[in-house]
Amino acid sequence: MITLNTKLVGLLGYPLTFTFSPKMHNSTFKEMGLDYYYIPFEIVKEDLPDVLTGIRHMNFAGFNVTKPNKVRVVRYLDEVDELAAQIGAVNTVKITKDKKLIGYNTDGEGYVASLEDQLGITPEGKKFVLAGAGGAGRAIAFTLAKYGAERIEIYDTNLDCREKVAAEINANVCNCAVSRVLSDENIKKSIDEGDVLINATGIGMMPHTDRTPFNKDLLNPNIIVSDVTYNPLKTRLLKEAEEKGCQIHNGIGMMIHQGRKAFEIWTGIQPPYEFMEKVVKNIINNL
Repeated sequence: MITLNTKLVGLLGYPLTFTFSPKMHNSTFKEMGLDYYYIPFEIVKEDLPDVLTGIRHMNFAGFNVTKPNKVRVVRYLDEVDELAAQIGAVNTVKITKDKKLIGYNTDGEGYVASLEDQLGITPEGKKFVLAGAGGAGRAIAFTLAKYGAERIEIYDTNLDCREKVAAEINANVCNCAVSRVLSDENIKKSIDEGDVLINATGIGMMPHTDRTPFNKDLLNPNIIVSDVTYNPLKTRLLKEAEEKGCQIHNGIGMMIHQGRKAFEIWTGIQPPYEFMEKVVKNIINNL
C-alpha cells in the first residue's frame, strides 16, 4: 500500500510495455520490507525537462532512465558520477534530501558482471565487436575498455555517434576503440577476428522480434554472440547464432545486475541477486 511515507522510484522512457523492472524491483522491496514503490512512466524526450522538474519536488528516491532519454537526461542533472560522465549517458538517478539529481550509469557494470556470471569470462585481453553506440552501447564500450579489452570495434549507422564514442574511449580510458564503416565485408572481418559480438542496437526486441542486425551468413561458431535484449530471451540474432554453433549470451544477467546496482544507489542496501533472478525468471515463464 502506498502512503505519504512511501519512497517512490520511477522509470522514464518510451515505449515501456515490455519492461520487467517494476515487477523485479517491487517484489524485492516487498521481500526486504522496504517502503518503496517503483512506477513506470512513458516519457518522450520532449517532455523530459517538465517531468524532471515535477519529480524533483515529489516523494521520489530516484529513478531509472531508458530509451530515448539516457543521453538527453544528463543535461538536466545537478551532478554526474565519473564513469557516467565519461560514458555521456545515465540510466540511474538518485534524488538527495536537498532535491539534487545525481546521475549514474550501471549498464556497463551490469553487462560485465553478466559476462562473468553467465560465461565465466572477463573483458581483459578480449576483442569485441559492438553494434550500437547509443546509451547502452556507450556504457558497455566504456566499461569494457575500463576492464582491459584489447580491442572494441564499433558499428553504428550514425557515423558521428560511433566516431565520437571511439575517440572518447581512446582519449579518456585506453587506446583500444575503432570506429568501423558499416558493411558486410567489414563486419565479416571483425567477426572472424573477434571474441565477442554484441548487439546493443535494440533490433530484435519486442515487439519487432522478426528483425536482426546481422545476416546469419556473417557469423561463425568461433565467436560468442551477445544480445543486450532480454525480451525475448532469444532474439532472432541469438537463435541464428545458436544454429551456427555459436555460444550465446542474452541480456537477462545485465538487466538484473544493473538493477541490483541501481537498487543499492537508491536505498543504500544491496539486494539479493538470487531473489531478483527468481522474480525475473518467473516473469519470463509466465509470458
